[in-house]
Amino acid sequence: MTVAVVALAAAGCGKSSNEADSGSDKSSSGYTGKGIGLAYDIGGKGDQSFNDAAYAGFEKAEKEFKIGGRDIEPQDGESNADKVQRLEQLAKAGYNPVIGVGFVYGPAVKEVAAKFPKVTFGIIDDETVKADNVADLVFHEEQASFLAGVAAAKATKKDHIGFIGGVDIPLIHKFEAGYEQGAKSVNAKIKIESQYLTETAQEGGFSSPDKGKDAANGQIEAGADVIYHAAGLSGQGVIQAAAEHKVWAVGVDSDQYGQKALAKYKDYILGSALKNVGGAVYELSKSVYEGKPLTGVQRGDLKSGGVGFADSNPKYKALTDVVSAVDKAKQEIIDGKVTVNTK
Repeated sequence: MTVAVVALAAAGCGKSSNEADSGSDKSSSGYTGKGIGLAYDIGGKGDQSFNDAAYAGFEKAEKEFKIGGRDIEPQDGESNADKVQRLEQLAKAGYNPVIGVGFVYGPAVKEVAAKFPKVTFGIIDDETVKADNVADLVFHEEQASFLAGVAAAKATKKDHIGFIGGVDIPLIHKFEAGYEQGAKSVNAKIKIESQYLTETAQEGGFSSPDKGKDAANGQIEAGADVIYHAAGLSGQGVIQAAAEHKVWAVGVDSDQYGQKALAKYKDYILGSALKNVGGAVYELSKSVYEGKPLTGVQRGDLKSGGVGFADSNPKYKALTDVVSAVDKAKQEIIDGKVTVNTK
């Protein structure tokens, strides 16, 4: 029951912020921009999750439409003014669309979009930027997380599972809410460990594998034998800890079973709650290239393939009772028989 997502490229490849651009200033479609401008969230490219998913959509659009592109890494401890400067740099240089990867870009996108009304901007994971030239690219993360919860509750041997969120914010609360509801739909008495790594993103909740590993070790020692993370780069530590203890981890955003940087741990990745960030980047780029730019809230859900649950691990596929339970839950959500909590 896979969801169609843009395949991730190997970590570390692609353009850095100071490389020359490859595209021409005009395409056969009538597109006149320099290509796609992409500004990464905390953790940057190479997180094997959220940012790398965005890069995959960026790369696919570049190749398919034969246009240029520039992707820029974040800096540690940067301010909103730094984000504004980064987006302005891309817009002034002629990139269109310009996409901020992550809710932290919300204020910057709102400010810069007002200054460049002829440029289309995208903001991922924020639906509060209301402007005629902005597409708010958001998802029903709680639906994918519900499936992760069902899988965890069916796969656990101890009726004891865990959740690790990167930062204690409403966006990540959606992941926890869906996961808990999904697990309890299987076993109302299941024990769920829950922990957030930091209160703010600036403290490294999305960018600290060591924090993720420590938290996972604690939950495993407490008895959890399946742990789901929604922690960006920090999730690599969660997956590492799970593999070392030979318990299940559940990945997030991308199909983490297929990530090269996680290859040594992949046998212990039960599945991943998918969020098609790459598809959102690609579709926005395509719309601008074709002269019909998307704007307003664009929300991906299970029905549209915007979210889903990856089943790449053969060990997962062999757990037929888990697979059937996840498949059933997916269809019930699509059919409207189950409404998933967001809090």
